[in-house]
Amino acid sequence: MPSPLTSPWLIRSHRHPSSTALKFDQNMISQPQGFTRLSRSSHRFFPARWLMAFGWGVGLMALGSLPLNAATIAQGNVTERQVRALIEQFDAVANQHNTDRLGEIYSPEFSNSDGLTFAQMETTLQQLWETYGNLTYSTELKNWKQDGQAVVVETLTTIQGERPWLGRTAQLNGQITSRQTFVQNKLVRQEVLTEKMTLTAGDNPPEVDVNLPQQVQAGQEFDFDVVLRQPIGDDLLAGTAFSQKIDPNNYVDPSQVKLELLQAGGLFKRAIAGNDPQWLSALLVTPEGMVLVTQRLAVVP
Repeated sequence: MPSPLTSPWLIRSHRHPSSTALKFDQNMISQPQGFTRLSRSSHRFFPARWLMAFGWGVGLMALGSLPLNAATIAQGNVTERQVRALIEQFDAVANQHNTDRLGEIYSPEFSNSDGLTFAQMETTLQQLWETYGNLTYSTELKNWKQDGQAVVVETLTTIQGERPWLGRTAQLNGQITSRQTFVQNKLVRQEVLTEKMTLTAGDNPPEVDVNLPQQVQAGQEFDFDVVLRQPIGDDLLAGTAFSQKIDPNNYVDPSQVKLELLQAGGLFKRAIAGNDPQWLSALLVTPEGMVLVTQRLAVVP
C-alpha cells in the first residue's frame, strides 16, 4: 500500500480550510461530490513492477544482432555509430512488443539496481504490453564508454501509450534515464537513474509541473511540489501525495488513496527522506480530469 506523506514525514502541507478525507471515484471527474471506493481488482494504474519494466524496456532488447563483436571490443575499436545502431535496434524490437527475444540477450549473471529478476521482468513486460497495446519507445543516446571488455551505455527513453479505463482513455507518458552494461553481447547490469511517469484521464486533465530533487541524503528534508500550470477558478481540486518503497510487489491503486480538498495552485509537501529510494506520487483531480504523477527519488547515505 502507498504510504501518505503524513506525520512524522510531513512537515509542510497546504490544504483547503474545510479539507476532509475523500475517496477517489471514477464519477468524480464529472460528478465531483461522488467520492466512493473503486473495485480493487481491476483498476490498478501503476503496479510497481511496471515502473521497473518501463526502465528495463529501454535497455534490454537491442542485442539480438548486436553490431559489436568480441574482437571489436577487445581491440578497443567500438564507435559511437555502432552504439547508436544498437539503440536503434532495441527501439525497433521494443516497439514490436517482442518478448520472444528477451532470453537471447541476458547474461546468467544479470543484475538490476531494483532487484528484479529476468523472469519477473519478462512476465511484467508481457503484461504491460497487453495492457498498453500501442506503447511506443523512443530512445536517445546520452553517453557511452568502453570499460575493458564491457560497453556502458546511458540512455534517455520517452514512452507513450494509452489504455481503456472506466469508459475513458487513460494516457501514459514517461521518461527514464538508465545505464546498461553489456559484456560479450549480453546485458549484465542495468541501473535506473531517473524516472517520471504521468497518467492522465478525462476531457481536460490538470497540467502540472513537479518540483522534486533527483537525489537526497538519508534524513534530509526535501520538498515535493506538484504545481498547476493554469488556475482552475472555482472548480473543485482534490488530491494527495504518497510515497512507496521501490519494490516489485507495490502498486499505485487510486481506489485505496484518500483525497483531500486542496487550495487552488497544487499540492505542496515537505518530507524527511528515509534510508531507501522511493517513488513519490501525487494524484490531482478536478471535475474535468485527473493526473497521476510518479517520480523516483534516489537516497544516498
